[in-house]
Amino acid sequence: MPLSCSQLTVRYGHRKALDGFSLSMEKGEIRALIGPNGSGKSTALQALAGLIRPADGQAAIEGVAVASLSRRAIAKKLAFLPQQPSAPDEMTIEQLVRQGRYPHVGLFRSYNRKDEQAIEWALESTGLTSLADRTLAELSGGERQRAWISAALAQEASILLLDEPTSFLDIGYQVEVLDLVHRLSRDRGVTIVMAIHDINQAIAISDRISLLDKGDLQFDGEPTALAQSGLIEKTFRVRGKFVEVAPGKPPHFDVELTKLLR
Repeated sequence: MPLSCSQLTVRYGHRKALDGFSLSMEKGEIRALIGPNGSGKSTALQALAGLIRPADGQAAIEGVAVASLSRRAIAKKLAFLPQQPSAPDEMTIEQLVRQGRYPHVGLFRSYNRKDEQAIEWALESTGLTSLADRTLAELSGGERQRAWISAALAQEASILLLDEPTSFLDIGYQVEVLDLVHRLSRDRGVTIVMAIHDINQAIAISDRISLLDKGDLQFDGEPTALAQSGLIEKTFRVRGKFVEVAPGKPPHFDVELTKLLR
């Protein structure tokens, strides 16, 4: 399997930010991590990427412990996009995407034809070929997010970790980014773990969902099973219900706002 972890535990001082988190993923699977703020979603992603050393447990890429791999070796297999990545506003999309090839090119080798093809593919896959010369300052929120995903794709990583990729975006741009994530999974076989706030987006796009609360894994399974579990109401401390939108389509969670609107 491309990505897995077993009993990952992360502590910050005496506080457990993640407690015994486990998952295993198939090629091309989309896994959504959901939960309230402070539930451990970002911590789980960073531990999977090898950016945090866990107190217990381990993450593995293709069966090899992440802790045993160099950063460059990890980057050839896995790309991590944090919540608010930064780069100079005057940098162009193409320059940003070229940075994604650094794990393959290194410091002293020039770009070869394979590198150029990877860059072209990353730009094409994210619909940015015609915008490659634009600076980051000229981009909309959705275009900027696609540029960062394009840079991650240029790594030719088979695993993509996304931390709140739709945050701070208008609904149109959110749909744009989620459509790209879905296409990468289905058309390119990229394995994706995505922390996301919107429960209905998570249910609509993911193959499996991991629900976290205060560092503990409360649920791990298919979206339809989560909808039947009653855990959304309990974990998020809201009143609501799942309703069927259309036969064969994922259910939609409607939060009860009656009291707030009076």
